[in-house]
Parts: sequence; C-alpha cells; structure tokens
Amino acid sequence: MSLIAMTPPRPHDDSADHDRGDALATLLDAVDVSIRNQRRHRLIDDATLVVDPAALSFAYVLSGNLQIRSAGQSVRRLTAGDVLLVSGRPSTALVAQGAASVLLSELALADEAAYISALLPDLAWITDFATIEPAAAALAQVMGLDAGSPDDCTKRAGDGVICRMMAKTVLASVIRAWAAGGCAPEGWPAAASDPFLGRVVDAINAEPGRDWTVEALAAVGAMSRSVFAERFRLVYGVSPAGYVTTVRMRSAQDLLARGLGVSAVSRELGYASDEGFSRAFRRHVGTTPSAWRAQHQLVTA
Repeated sequence: MSLIAMTPPRPHDDSADHDRGDALATLLDAVDVSIRNQRRHRLIDDATLVVDPAALSFAYVLSGNLQIRSAGQSVRRLTAGDVLLVSGRPSTALVAQGAASVLLSELALADEAAYISALLPDLAWITDFATIEPAAAALAQVMGLDAGSPDDCTKRAGDGVICRMMAKTVLASVIRAWAAGGCAPEGWPAAASDPFLGRVVDAINAEPGRDWTVEALAAVGAMSRSVFAERFRLVYGVSPAGYVTTVRMRSAQDLLARGLGVSAVSRELGYASDEGFSRAFRRHVGTTPSAWRAQHQLVTA
C-alpha cells in the first residue's frame, strides 16, 4: 500500500482515539531492528542516492534539498528537517538539488517484529520532522558514518548496541509522526493489539508460499469467513488476498536480492508457473523479477 496523502477528516471519537493510542504504543514498543547500512551522504547537484528496496529505510535530510523519484518520476521535494520512510517500494531514489546531505538508514526488522513491515506505507514523507519530533531529529543529526568510511560501529564497547537503539528510536518516531499526520487507514494500527488477527499475520509471514484462502485464514483467526474478511479489511485497509500478495512480493524481493533465480523464487512462493509469478510481480512492483534482480544486483555491487 502507498499511503502518502492526508486522509479526509473523520468524526472525533475519544474512545477510538484512546484505542488507537494504545495500539500505536504497542506497535512502537514492538519495533526491533538491525542495521543493514547507515551512512551520511554528501551529494552534489543531480547526484542520485538509490534506496535499497529490500530494506526498511528512512532518510533524514541534514541539509539542502532532495527530490524523491520513484519509477523514474519526480514525486516530492524534501528539504532540511524532512524525513522519508520507504518500506518495500521499488526503484526509489533521492536526487540532490544543489549541494545536499542526508542520513540514509537501511534496516531489517527482527523476526518477531516482521509483521510491522506490512502495516507501513510503501512510501511516505514527513515534512518538518525536526519540529514534530525534535529529540529524534537531534539523534539523526549525529547518527551514521560518512559514506565511504569503513563499516565499523564498534570503536567503543557497546557502540553496536547504542547505534541500533538510536536507529530504533528514530524509526519509531518516524512511524508515530506519519500516523499522527492523518495518513494511516481507518482503524490503524488496531491490528497490533488484536491477538486473533495477529495469529493470521504471523501465519502468513511464516509461510507466504502457502495456498492461503480466505477460509483458511479465517480458521487461523478463529472467525467466520465473512466476519474475518470485514475485520481484516477494516484494520489493515486491504483485503486478505491483497495482504498475502504484498507479503509474497516483499518475500520475492528479499529472495531475489539474495541471488535466487526467478524459477526458484516462484516455487518457494507457491506459484504454479514462472509466468504467473512474473505477472503478479510486475503488477505489484512495476517491473519483471529478472529485471528487478539485475537492477538490484547492479546497485548493490
């Protein structure tokens, strides 16, 4: 899902606000990450910084102006103090408009927190994040190593732990700022405190290649088919089938990034044919699996 615009105002409901606040606190508390790559990049005019599509990433603009480009199109200009959140959207890049510097933190969610990825937008930005979340912005100012420096965050005992805690804090603050901006779907993130839907999400993430019918998912959640389908859509903003597809495509990107071939990924994710998998991948990601794999390998080489 791509949730990058403000939603229409909804009638105020104090009890609903309280429930959403509790659910958001539960979700933020569950955030746990490892750092795949975290660097401060200094860019000159038109220099491009590609975001790893296999990571959960945030980019905090330290100075200057950057333009978000996705699928070759200009989307939005970011300026100092803004932040971009990228969760599974392919072909996302930041292009410098003059001299600029940015902290790019590419993360991996811990296994027990993997479900959070499917709750997040593919692409979102928070304007003036430095004002909305000043403590997190202050952390972002001092995080990361300069691009090109040795990959070492352990000069002092405990540095690795501190770096990871700082990244978790900033990511949680970015998610909170996005949710507070009114862009989250109706009911979000109630799923974080719904143990029945939580079972369903855990099952899908554990076996994305399984033949998940609505009936099978409803059984996992101990609900009737009709109640489950309505409840799932209300909480996640997408149908159960759409959610399964999203998880499969993110799994496909991860497997392709590891070097697996298209046929191997297709079999792993339960598709009857490579052609069927390729069609689904192209609809969801915007390019073929082989093209995505080649582009990703070129970017990370």
